[in-house]
Amino acid sequence: MRQQTLQDIDAAGADSLQAISDPNTVSQLDIIFQAGWIMIPIFLLSLLTIYLLVERLMTIRKSATDKSEIMGRIREYVAAGNIDGAQAFCEVQNKPLTRILKHGLERLGRPISEIQDAVNAAGKHEAFELEKRMDVLASIAGIAPMLGFLGTVTGMIDAFQEIQNLQGNVNPSVLAGGIWEALISTAAGLVVGILAYFFYNYLLGLINRLVNDMEQSATEFIDLLQAPAPNRSGGSSDYPSSF
Repeated sequence: MRQQTLQDIDAAGADSLQAISDPNTVSQLDIIFQAGWIMIPIFLLSLLTIYLLVERLMTIRKSATDKSEIMGRIREYVAAGNIDGAQAFCEVQNKPLTRILKHGLERLGRPISEIQDAVNAAGKHEAFELEKRMDVLASIAGIAPMLGFLGTVTGMIDAFQEIQNLQGNVNPSVLAGGIWEALISTAAGLVVGILAYFFYNYLLGLINRLVNDMEQSATEFIDLLQAPAPNRSGGSSDYPSSF
């Protein structure tokens, strides 16, 4: 009876190796599914990575603007004393930069320090909105590979438990089949983690450029308010701090 069982295991191992070597027998999707339950969270993380990439790219694209053109129009309105027109222009544009400038325009006539504080607060809020969910993408870059390693460890535990149950009388092909199935989760986790890390840095670079444009425009805006009337502030003439 035991000899028959060992023969069945050997036959199963041979069939497994034949299936791996024959691409027409087992599809790549079937191979992935053989890695076990750990592939489910890894697959969900891959979908979340794609969603975050698309969502952040759309947000960044909507937020992008020509800061030189915006500041040129604001300068014209302020020079003509048409503050209402400048505020209306900012509302129509409805970009992070114009929302920041609108907060400053709404406080014209107050001390320049209050205008600076309003512009800085608005800038920090807009920067936070641009960076929203980026921490989730960074977490995926670290969690996905760890899940892959967890799947490999649990797979190896199962393989060695099978060897123990058979008291060491196991064909190497059976052990090899268990090992490659366990390693699939590691490969999948690394792929998702690498993509998430790449997308995180790519998006972060785009966001940093937008934030830098907002900082420069905020400084230029305060400069513009001080130029025609240096004593308007009645106090500090420091430029706004970084967001």
